[in-house]
Amino acid sequence: MRVTFLGTGSAMPVSGRAQTGLLLESDSHALLVDCGSGVLSRLAETPVGYEGISSVLLTHHHLDHVSDLMALLKARWLAGEEYLEIVGPEGTRELVEGLLGVHSYLQNRLTVEIREIGPYPFEVAGFDVEGFEVRHSMDTLAYRFAHDDSEGEFVFSGDTEPFDGLANFADGAAVLAHECAFPDNLDISNHTTPSALGRVLQGHDIDQVFLTHLYPHAARQTDELVAGVTRNFDGDVAVAEDGLTVEL
Repeated sequence: MRVTFLGTGSAMPVSGRAQTGLLLESDSHALLVDCGSGVLSRLAETPVGYEGISSVLLTHHHLDHVSDLMALLKARWLAGEEYLEIVGPEGTRELVEGLLGVHSYLQNRLTVEIREIGPYPFEVAGFDVEGFEVRHSMDTLAYRFAHDDSEGEFVFSGDTEPFDGLANFADGAAVLAHECAFPDNLDISNHTTPSALGRVLQGHDIDQVFLTHLYPHAARQTDELVAGVTRNFDGDVAVAEDGLTVEL
């Protein structure tokens, strides 16, 4: 399994960081996880391209995670592709049908299959996935991914406050991509700061942790983000960058 960070930014633009998007690949499958602004362009720079993505999995429906969704649909139509599967938590059907109502000329341009899932195991694009409900300002799922050609598993937090339940969900994973939206000196809710993340990860067995979903406040202090996490968590911690690929 290969994980490529297409977008490591957030709702407030940061130079060099698209909004949230991840590309998961196996030897025979590809899956796009979230599709924020700028992710389509990043995807086009990969060998998979938007032509190679027939399934999108959403963590939640905030704009910085879905704003390139209709652009992806249009690009696939123009490229002659005929199908797109969109999978996500409750409300995904209403979201997609609403967007197609606004952009009515895209209706029936290709077959769109919508599937709503929840905090339980399911399969998408050849990956075995388990959903886990996290703590955000709207219904949001973290995901744990496994594939037959990978010895390790990958966990993506989505947008969330850090908490013990999510740390337990990620325990034993080879790689955890966890949001770290703001530095420690800001009083926030619904998102994660580094010291709080380090405290909940303490004692858990995770080989690598990559920090993502950075707001400008955090993007200016990347060394401090890593230091904040590693004060309590002794694993390998780094700040993800757009284009970074991790092999599991």
